[in-house]
Amino acid sequence: MTLEIKDKELHRITTTTLVYKSNPVQSDDHGASFTYLITRRALHKKSHPGLWTIPGGGLTVDDYINTPRSEHGPNLWYNVLDKSLRREIKEETGLDIGAPKILIDMTFLRPDGIPVFCFSCYAPYVGGEVDISLDPEGDTIDFAWVTFEEAKKYDLIGGILDEIRQVDEILRKMTAIV
Repeated sequence: MTLEIKDKELHRITTTTLVYKSNPVQSDDHGASFTYLITRRALHKKSHPGLWTIPGGGLTVDDYINTPRSEHGPNLWYNVLDKSLRREIKEETGLDIGAPKILIDMTFLRPDGIPVFCFSCYAPYVGGEVDISLDPEGDTIDFAWVTFEEAKKYDLIGGILDEIRQVDEILRKMTAIV
């Protein structure tokens, strides 16, 4: 089946953020251990209903239109991606995060033919308690803090386990250097 793409220049811009925290109780022979927040998508979602993923969502005009513009142009805003992903994490989970880093970017087509460009990021947990009832659209129906090994037991969206593995390797290398 061929999907029709109406406007080849328009994409939905999204972010996902793998929130992590140190897990001193489960440190192993390989050094530090980390837990990662995964969430389960609601059954009404257009893409990947009911599967486990990492929190995220789409960039909207409201993420920047009413904020101060750059001094370099009348319709120019900086750091919009950061604002958008922090908003999504706060809305979906109630958590505060530290400085996010981009892990990978990807593009996929939703079942309705809309192309999506996604920045997949990771960021340290800073504060708050997970509260999925805060999500105004009810997009999240469950959550879990898991290690990389525990994540293997969940029905994750394709590629998410690999992202958790990549971040786990990055963080273990960083803590091994210290």
